[in-house]
Amino acid sequence: MTKGFKKTIRQIHLWLGLASGLIVFIVSITGFLYVFEEEIRDFSNKEYLHVPVQQKSFIGLKTIIENYEKLESKQKITALKVNREESNAAIEISTKKKKTYYFNPYDGSLINKQSSDWLNIVLEIHRTLLLGDVGEFIQGWSVVIFIIMLITGLILWFPNQKRLLKQSLKIKWSGSFKRVNYDLHQVLGFYASIVLLLIAFSGTYFKFDTVKKSVSIVTGSKLRKGDEVISKEKIDSTTIPVRYNNIYESANSKYPGATSVSFSIRKTGELRVRMTYPNDWARNQNTLFFDGKTGQMLRTKLYKDNNAADVYEASNHDLHTGVFFGLTGKIIWCLVSLTGASLPITGFIIWWKKGKKKTKKIKA
Repeated sequence: MTKGFKKTIRQIHLWLGLASGLIVFIVSITGFLYVFEEEIRDFSNKEYLHVPVQQKSFIGLKTIIENYEKLESKQKITALKVNREESNAAIEISTKKKKTYYFNPYDGSLINKQSSDWLNIVLEIHRTLLLGDVGEFIQGWSVVIFIIMLITGLILWFPNQKRLLKQSLKIKWSGSFKRVNYDLHQVLGFYASIVLLLIAFSGTYFKFDTVKKSVSIVTGSKLRKGDEVISKEKIDSTTIPVRYNNIYESANSKYPGATSVSFSIRKTGELRVRMTYPNDWARNQNTLFFDGKTGQMLRTKLYKDNNAADVYEASNHDLHTGVFFGLTGKIIWCLVSLTGASLPITGFIIWWKKGKKKTKKIKA
């Protein structure tokens, strides 16, 4: 590897790092905080996420949504979640104003309502920097820049001589502050780079169609939108409670065994129903699409028909968060995200120290 090539790579790495360092730090630290979101919520909200077990069956969505509409007649539902694995789990209803309502699954009564908690704010910072579409654009391209920085960082890490390889794998804790900081940037960056690349790539998958197309090219399969439903049978949809309830009952009858069922309203106005099933590794999920106004089923995307691109799409969120590899994966992802947050700091210190050194030489 020539000196000129490495010098060019170093300049690219430096200026991209200075341009995106703050965003990378924010995205990484919020990712670190959000990895154990499920466990944190189970602990902090346990008094209303579950109710005492009763020898009763699920009261149904009709009663629950009717009770919700008595409380919030003007706030449209944006998402609804039913945990079928635990009969005493609260039914969660979310609104456009970022409020979540928890209802008793046995009698439909309200357990609690909650505005956006700190974890929701962390997620919003992670996704949009709290700047809406502009922030989402900045965040997305900062992650792309971060991928380039990780690749250029690996090139810079690779020692020119084999005898220096061992030295490049260890932090010299007995060295000066400058040396320790340099090793923290270089050595920790190397060890975390593979997982950071996976996290960053899976993050761009949410943002860019080009990334989805690249997965299709690599897997040799095309991401499916779903199969159109031939039958034009309409579900009784005179009211929202009846519509949701009938869709829920019909979906569970046709595709039984789901551990959770969630409803969400898409920007297109479609009602999307996701049904999650037990799985060994890749997420098993049926996705059903309905007309938001009539309740008519439009198309289905069943996991039994998934090709390689569909399997990746179903697994991408779990890859991004480390859930794919269980508790061990979440711990590793948590530590790696923290390392990712440290890289802009240690990198800035390296640049700052070099700048001060040059200034002293000029003065001398």
